[in-house]
Amino acid sequence: MREMIKEFMRIAAATLPIADPIYEFGSLQVPEQVGWADLRPIFPGHQYIGADMRAGPGVDRILNLHKLDLLDEIVGTALCLDTLEHVERPYDALAEMHRVLRPGGACIISSVLAFPIHEYPQDFWRFTPAAFKLILRPFASVMVGYIGEDRFPHTVLGVGIKGPADFAAFAGACWQRLAMRVA
Repeated sequence: MREMIKEFMRIAAATLPIADPIYEFGSLQVPEQVGWADLRPIFPGHQYIGADMRAGPGVDRILNLHKLDLLDEIVGTALCLDTLEHVERPYDALAEMHRVLRPGGACIISSVLAFPIHEYPQDFWRFTPAAFKLILRPFASVMVGYIGEDRFPHTVLGVGIKGPADFAAFAGACWQRLAMRVA
């Protein structure tokens, strides 16, 4: 977990429609980040479920993003932060998050672009803003942004809402606090 992603989540908590239950897919806190990477304090009073493919700190449920063992439309908010680069089939993962998300629910994603290979347990992909637009296509409302250089950002961020959405306040806060540009 990077500090900018925690700030991205603080902005999302204050400006986006966050509904319960919140599922964080990829919630395992690696040894050097136990406790610090916990996003639960950003969402006080919300039902928060940490999910990952393996047990450990921050994980409440073991789930496979390629085939989530969840009923359709039961998740209020899906978070998948700096995790998609570790997912073997990201299209399947986004399709599954879309399937389990309730109408009006938000799917919030982030990934690295200019970043060293980091194996937790494997590192497969790098996503451009155009790639995030593509994988978020099933959502009715989409906003994609990036942080860093225009031609080589270090971080790509995205939000898909399963219904209509106004991203003005969210995008403005992301620009002011993270220098995020909308793609």
